[in-house]
Amino acid sequence: MPKTRRMANIFAEDGKSITLALDGYYFSTNTRGIDDTIAELPKMIENGLDAVLVTYGMAKTYANSFADVGMLVRADLSTGVFDSSVPNTTGLIAVEDALKLGADGIISMTFPGAANEAVSHQIAWNLARDADKWNMPFMCETLPYGYAVTNEDSNNPGVIAIGARLGTELGADIIKTRFSGEAGDSEIVKMAQRPVLALGGPKTEHILDYFKFVKHCMDVGAKGVAVGRNITQNEKPAGVVAALNVIIHGKGTAEDAYEIYRAY
Repeated sequence: MPKTRRMANIFAEDGKSITLALDGYYFSTNTRGIDDTIAELPKMIENGLDAVLVTYGMAKTYANSFADVGMLVRADLSTGVFDSSVPNTTGLIAVEDALKLGADGIISMTFPGAANEAVSHQIAWNLARDADKWNMPFMCETLPYGYAVTNEDSNNPGVIAIGARLGTELGADIIKTRFSGEAGDSEIVKMAQRPVLALGGPKTEHILDYFKFVKHCMDVGAKGVAVGRNITQNEKPAGVVAALNVIIHGKGTAEDAYEIYRAY
């Protein structure tokens, strides 16, 4: 299967994607809502969900649930699952393993600037090389200085842009990374030279503020979002997807999205 066909399972015809990140069990104990959200996948797909990002075990447990949506499998996991800062990761599965699961893509993290960056870069490069061999898209999640925002540079658009480009140079077909919410985020997209999905997004007191953040990401050139807890821990996960669909695929405003969410 050509890589373009698998990419088409991750991105809609407009080249954009609403991707639901369900891989939290590899990185955290804060996994509330994941399994309940999977039960709502048919509604979410109906409302514009394009792809899911899952663990190896999840791809097996919920195989039927993922049959009608694009699927990427996480290839790395935290070496300290009880430390929510994700201090380090290790490689777990190979491209062939993901193919056996029927995956459309594979993903791993890199941590430019962190003490363990060489290890994360090597994992990414190995996956990119093997993904090319099998015509499978490789998504690189590039997170300067680590998983969490720990210093000023780790949320600096210029630094994030350098990290995104490193992911491209390692062989990524898709970049997933954080956006700062500032105008300079456009440099991230420019430097990446690949479709960029905005990582999750900030925790906000009001869902409208989150929609405004997503609209900002789209305005500066993102091709969509890869979001977890802002969907899985919301009381109306399918409603959030419907609202994101308004912004990402419908080119609507944050206020338009909020009205859809309220009415859902």
